[in-house]
Amino acid sequence: MSEIETPIAKPAPKPKWLRVKLPTGKKYTELRALVDQYKLHTICTSGSCPNMGECWTEGTATFMILGNICTRSCGFCGVKTGRPQDVDWDEPEKVARSIKLMNIKHAVITSVDRDDLKDMGSIMWAETIKAIRRMNPETTLETLIPDFQGETKPLDRIVKVAPEVVSHNMETVRRLTREVRIQAQYDRSLGVLAYLKQQGINRTKSGIMLGLGELEAEVIQTMKDLREAQVDVVTLGQYLQPSKKHLPVKEFITPEQFKKFETIGLEMGFRHVESGALVRSSYKAQKHIL
Repeated sequence: MSEIETPIAKPAPKPKWLRVKLPTGKKYTELRALVDQYKLHTICTSGSCPNMGECWTEGTATFMILGNICTRSCGFCGVKTGRPQDVDWDEPEKVARSIKLMNIKHAVITSVDRDDLKDMGSIMWAETIKAIRRMNPETTLETLIPDFQGETKPLDRIVKVAPEVVSHNMETVRRLTREVRIQAQYDRSLGVLAYLKQQGINRTKSGIMLGLGELEAEVIQTMKDLREAQVDVVTLGQYLQPSKKHLPVKEFITPEQFKKFETIGLEMGFRHVESGALVRSSYKAQKHIL
């Protein structure tokens, strides 16, 4: 990807570096059996994450709370949009129990957007973290949170329970935000990340998808904006179209370009930069608490 006046119009065929090996290994097999036996819900399995085997082997898994129907309709996301079901107040204990059964060392918790709720789901977020702490005191936590419409009261609930890492994804560059995220706002997301750091969160994190038509200079500017918000960790990965109804892939980013962004990010001062075609938000998440 280079600095050009217009994005590439037509994507090339899916390149060889996006081929994924099937997960294998004793640890993965054991965890997969537990997930199937107890019907545990992880984003790793439901999202068919390409890094599932690697992460599970290292004792990391991602769980989604507050249902599987989102109140927003982002152009990149495969999660269903509509009217969510009622909140399951037993969910914190269920998630905590799943983590214990799987012997997870580092858990990533995420959720759909719940703009339909007065607290936007933040109380459930806090209760889930507290339940995990009670049942799994040695497990470290990353929370990949929505923007909570930029309101500070829900964010304060996250700050109070103090996860080791709090993440909120920018997803794309400023110019494409309205098209890609629709109900989100670029500056609001930056404000959320800056506020978290100001309130004492030790490690903040964000992620960017590439291949949606962004320019190299725009990606670099987004990384600069994140550093100005004192974000510590950034992930960059290839966008892949969930279905024909979603935004098309405009470009497949080369490994060399991902490596270039990694170098630039480290030079900017990020503590960790995960940059690669198969990188997802929680990739190597256990390293990001260090």
